[in-house]
Amino acid sequence: MDVTINGARVYFEIPILGGIPITSSLVNAWVVMAVITGLCIWLTKELRVENISKKQAVAELLVNTCQNFVNGNMGERYAHFAPFIGALFSLSALCSLSSLLGAFPATSNLSTELAWALLVFGMITYTKIKTNGFGGYLKGFTEPIAVFTPFNIISELATPVSMAFRHFGNILSGGVISTLVYAALATASHALFSLLPGFLGELLGSIPFLQVGVPAVLSVYFDLFSSLMQAFIFCMLTMLYIANAAQTDEA
Repeated sequence: MDVTINGARVYFEIPILGGIPITSSLVNAWVVMAVITGLCIWLTKELRVENISKKQAVAELLVNTCQNFVNGNMGERYAHFAPFIGALFSLSALCSLSSLLGAFPATSNLSTELAWALLVFGMITYTKIKTNGFGGYLKGFTEPIAVFTPFNIISELATPVSMAFRHFGNILSGGVISTLVYAALATASHALFSLLPGFLGELLGSIPFLQVGVPAVLSVYFDLFSSLMQAFIFCMLTMLYIANAAQTDEA
């Protein structure tokens, strides 16, 4: 669970089932997945070919947008990746956006991004082996010359690490900056209004007036724009890595 102390959300975990930790970020991910599942079920009810409802129009718009996004970046050959990319983007974006409701977002926990990155890494490796065969996959580590083999292995292993830390770092940094701004505004408010004489200064100095409004502007970037942008970047890297893996030795 998490509580708010001096404007900052503090993270806790509750061990149950023989010490297995059920963290606030894990619960957040479960809730977001349940919301996505519920929306998908609701949007796909009572589908029709003619005289479609507004709900179906929204569903078709979302599907077509996702499909065109994948086709445009990976090619129609990889159109079957659209459901995976759509699910990954939705989960990442909504987990991050849940911070607007005061929740501890799952994307503020490195294990979340690392799990996604390892899944993508598995798909990249599978695609390389499927395209070039296991022997061709191993041979790729020796190119352009054998002496580069250790560096190629390090580069391969760095892929999921870099993907995870890039996403995690950007989301977490937004939360840290917002918390520091909250604390600074509270201090500034106290210092400013404490200049008033007597009881009035003590009363107004205890109320963080400057925390009203300014943090909301920051949330537009850190909680809204940045959340959508990081989900977009993660999905874009996923598509490029997989597409490039399938083209490694085709020529």
